[in-house]
Amino acid sequence: MKKLTVFTPTYNRAYCLHKCYESLKRQTNKDFLWLIIDDGSTDNTNDLVDKWISERSIDIHYIKQENQGMHGAHNTAYDHIETELNVCIDSDDYMPDDGVEKILSFWEKHGDEQVSGIIGLDSFENGEIIGTKIPVHIKTSTLYNLYNKLGVKGDKKLVYRTELTKKYRYPLFENERYVGLAYKYFKLDQEYPMLLINEVICIVEYLADGSSMNMLNQYKNNPKGFAFYRKELMKLSFSDMKFKFRQAIHYVSSSILIKNRHFLKESPAKILTFFATPFGIILYFLIVSKTKA
Repeated sequence: MKKLTVFTPTYNRAYCLHKCYESLKRQTNKDFLWLIIDDGSTDNTNDLVDKWISERSIDIHYIKQENQGMHGAHNTAYDHIETELNVCIDSDDYMPDDGVEKILSFWEKHGDEQVSGIIGLDSFENGEIIGTKIPVHIKTSTLYNLYNKLGVKGDKKLVYRTELTKKYRYPLFENERYVGLAYKYFKLDQEYPMLLINEVICIVEYLADGSSMNMLNQYKNNPKGFAFYRKELMKLSFSDMKFKFRQAIHYVSSSILIKNRHFLKESPAKILTFFATPFGIILYFLIVSKTKA
């Protein structure tokens, strides 16, 4: 069995998915398979992937499902992954030619059951690191500590042990298509730290139709998912008061969007939520004003 699954959720991305495919064909280490989760595409993704499978350049598994959103595609991926490790490479991103080799050689040297995976770097196509690098004197950290205590900024690429990513399934809400992926990652932070590597293992392009570029509309259109996400983050035992207060503000604004009058009673941090309510109301009006058609 191969060691690593590279999985790619995709929705109507036939126009750019080839960049990921070409990068995977160029990998210096072929000990991986590519799992594509087609989240209800209506373009020619199916035909394109069929062509790639027939080329037999790399091992490709293709699953098509009804549209559920990014988190639903992640659920499906984790249901089917059987390799020890997995990494998500989004449909508008790709890997450097030695990306798989970096992951597997680093894991062979340092990986064990006392860590949940690896945190590596993302970069733009010009080589510029997304955000900041990881402090060189730190060998392991949780994702939470990396951002909230070590001051690291910007998107990072996460490689996880598959047996752990099968935990904490993302909930699906009717007529919604978004739950923050970090829900799972912060839950796993409660169990193990992650290894840190200051190497680029993903090359990123933020496209205009991507989730990152449309966050306010995501917020407005998926309030149940956002409210769930913020409630769960307020429950984290290791988070500080500033972090939880920020989550409470967002929880209030999402609760207003779904007209939940019982949000204070349902909050896992009622006193904090009470004091966050005025700021949540302000955020609610800001979101509504910024997302008017």
